[in-house]
Amino acid sequence: MNFLSLESTTVSQSSAPAPERSTTFAAVSMPVKPLSGEDQARADLYALLARLFLAPPDAALLDALSTSEPILAQGGELALEQAWERLTMASSVMDPQSVQDEFDALFIGIGTPLLNPYGSRYIAGFINDTPLAELRADLARLGLARVQGTGEFEDHIGALCETMRVLVGGAPGVKPQPVEQQRYFFEVHIAPWYERAMNDIAGADGANYYRLVARLGAAFLDIEADAFAVEEQSNETA
Repeated sequence: MNFLSLESTTVSQSSAPAPERSTTFAAVSMPVKPLSGEDQARADLYALLARLFLAPPDAALLDALSTSEPILAQGGELALEQAWERLTMASSVMDPQSVQDEFDALFIGIGTPLLNPYGSRYIAGFINDTPLAELRADLARLGLARVQGTGEFEDHIGALCETMRVLVGGAPGVKPQPVEQQRYFFEVHIAPWYERAMNDIAGADGANYYRLVARLGAAFLDIEADAFAVEEQSNETA
């Protein structure tokens, strides 16, 4: 599921201001060197979280998850290893229709959904508020925009994970972004609220499979937050 379209705009220092602490972005057509193993793993996890938060997994994805290799903990990543193991085990026994029904009950529903994982709601208290406008301005600077006809706003947690996937791994016509740009986007648009959102999903009535998805999301995003904080401290002391 592709949430973002890539605009054919080129942003330079002289043509448009970049957000504070960010680097400028330019759409390119030149070959891009392969990602490191770490960045490929990060991009893959962001892609998976985007897929799971924007739509329920089908039978093929559940099967792929159930046969996935384990994540081996490094340093403080035991929570990620355990969350991954529990999700993959659950994927081996879950029925696709049951997960579909759970997703609909949590995120769709009739009237107001039980869960609304949008940045504006958590940061400002209302959906489609100032944080969404600020996010759209940053996406425009990056040459990214929501695909027409997409039902979710850009500040949905799944859409934000998709954006991070593009920033880390690139996309056709778009090169991976420097870590400073990744950190800026994460700290401004994800860090202020993801923990509360993941806790709400994990603790929601009726959350079964998605309780495990939320635990995986929280564990991975915690690692990202810590890594960006260390990187920023290193820059300040350099």
